[in-house]
Amino acid sequence: MIIFSQGSGVNDSLFGKSQAPIRAVIEQNVEAFGELSMIDKIFYMDKSHSYAEKYTSETSLGDFVDVGENGAYPKTGMQEGYSVVIEPTTWKSSFEVTAEMVEDSKVGKIKSRANIFATSYNRTREKFAANLIYGGTGEKISFAGKEYSTLSADGKPLFSKEHTSITGGCDVQSNIFKNAFSVSVMDAMQEAMQKFTDDDGNLLNVAPDTIIIPNSGALKRAVFEAVGSDLDPNSNNNAVNFQMGLWNVLVWNYLPSTIGGKPYFIMLDSCFNKDYMCMPWVDRLALTTRSDIDQNTDANVWRGRARFGAGFNNWRSIAVCGEGITDGTVLLG
Repeated sequence: MIIFSQGSGVNDSLFGKSQAPIRAVIEQNVEAFGELSMIDKIFYMDKSHSYAEKYTSETSLGDFVDVGENGAYPKTGMQEGYSVVIEPTTWKSSFEVTAEMVEDSKVGKIKSRANIFATSYNRTREKFAANLIYGGTGEKISFAGKEYSTLSADGKPLFSKEHTSITGGCDVQSNIFKNAFSVSVMDAMQEAMQKFTDDDGNLLNVAPDTIIIPNSGALKRAVFEAVGSDLDPNSNNNAVNFQMGLWNVLVWNYLPSTIGGKPYFIMLDSCFNKDYMCMPWVDRLALTTRSDIDQNTDANVWRGRARFGAGFNNWRSIAVCGEGITDGTVLLG
């Protein structure tokens, strides 16, 4: 949804007839881009009515106990895990429609500026999201001159081989791996994620179902061969490929193509991500545009403002693997 408002007298001015077409162009552009966006396919989408939102996790409940006939209920409990606070920030931009454009009936140019404005809004969100994910191998990213945290709630980078337990109930865990892509590496990474536990060491039934890759031709071919063939592409005897049909492959153009100069891929459990609010994207205020007349230039100024933010709560829904990763757990070899 986009919220539109305009200053008094705009409709009665030279620019009156251009208001509805500009609104329509912005709405159509944002809606069309939204269908191709990767944000809602990778992040947990949330809406906020506050200045910030707190996200946390809980340890699993202990196992049921055989207490015998008429036995008392055992005392088991859950403990709150690590938590993170995400504060949406304010994002702004603007464009102008000059009096001369309207006087000279430059309709195409007017619509072009509206399209550029809407594309800029969409692109900013997509770039910000991709930079956060890609920057998850470190503690922060720099985007448009400002710094943003890429730490998960446990204080470690989103992708780390040193994720700790708040209860001390399990060893450190890793969701960053160093290997070149292959069917065997994909199998091993899937297995590693399926073994993720909660802070007390209980299995969580993580089941990765999504592979995220940058727009790299060679990597796309390798990944689609690995998951799209009903037979093992690397087997001379054409063994059954059990990976077929298990994966949704997302090619994200806004992801940088390499890590350490080498290709990489990301695995995600989309259901676990949503159920446990692992990687929240918080929309506080939808794109809000205001149309006014600049008294100094006589131009029609369109201003856009939105509030959104994102961060990482629970690292267990996602993992990264690449040959160029320097500090990752080696899966094979």
